[in-house]
Amino acid sequence: MIWTYDPVMADPVESVEPELFEAAIAVQANAHVPYSRFHVGAAIRTRGGRIFTSCNVENAAYPQSVCAEAGAISAMVSGGEYLIDAIVTVCDGDELSTCCGGCRQKIREFADEHTRIHAAGPDGVRKTYTISDLLPDSFGPENLVD
Repeated sequence: MIWTYDPVMADPVESVEPELFEAAIAVQANAHVPYSRFHVGAAIRTRGGRIFTSCNVENAAYPQSVCAEAGAISAMVSGGEYLIDAIVTVCDGDELSTCCGGCRQKIREFADEHTRIHAAGPDGVRKTYTISDLLPDSFGPENLVD
């Protein structure tokens, strides 16, 4: 199911994952983005109910930068959790921003058909996806031969 932000509807922060939105906003402020100046914060809630966060961290050697979603996934795995229930990514600006292709694949590793992936801006959640919406016909662990 895709949930679209509608300014006439009730406040999306109150109706969709408020604790995750608030956690993503809080960590977004810590982003190290001297090159793009594009602050991103991500918050994951696992099926176990724990929340893990991260922000994007840029590097002068651009390929060495870390996306917010990748950092949150690393924190989740380091914490012993392996299944994402929901993730909120908050980006600056007026346009809808979704996670990059690499992060879609990283989320895919720890998601199932019930995982909700929320794209948010400073005003709240703008759109909600499943992993199949963002990465149709994707390659995952079950594709590997034992």
